[in-house]
Amino acid sequence: MKTEKGTSNARALADLAAGVVLATVEIAVPVERVFRALTDPQELVTWWGSPETYRAHKWEADFRVGGKWRVEGKGADGHPFFVHGRFLEIAPPHLVVQTWQHDWDAGHPETKLTYTLDEVPGGTRVTVRHEGFVERPESCSSHAHGWERVLAWLEGYLENLARPGL
Repeated sequence: MKTEKGTSNARALADLAAGVVLATVEIAVPVERVFRALTDPQELVTWWGSPETYRAHKWEADFRVGGKWRVEGKGADGHPFFVHGRFLEIAPPHLVVQTWQHDWDAGHPETKLTYTLDEVPGGTRVTVRHEGFVERPESCSSHAHGWERVLAWLEGYLENLARPGL
């Protein structure tokens, strides 16, 4: 839930030795609504990104265990990018586990991304665990900053939709 100043409560930590990012945010909407925003390709392209960083413009997903997913976008500099993977575990509306591989990190093994959604008083706690950055501290740190930003976008998107009159 947002603070009185309107800033995000999204936070991320990088354990550089373990190669793991852990990020969280609490959002004042029900868990089912958060799950939909994280898994519906049409919704994902509406909130994932910003003009000053990068923007997703195409998201495809075969949303089932073993199914593949892919996102395409452009950086603020105009350069295209893509990220892809496959779904390993899905337990609506509380869990999605998937692999993660992006084009700017070619040659490195895919990483594993876990979204956990828990009901908390007044809304949902989203926890992201992104692992697989052992011996890649710069990538781990960069992804921590990225996940904090992504969760802030998700929080802003959902809380704006939840405001009466919008």
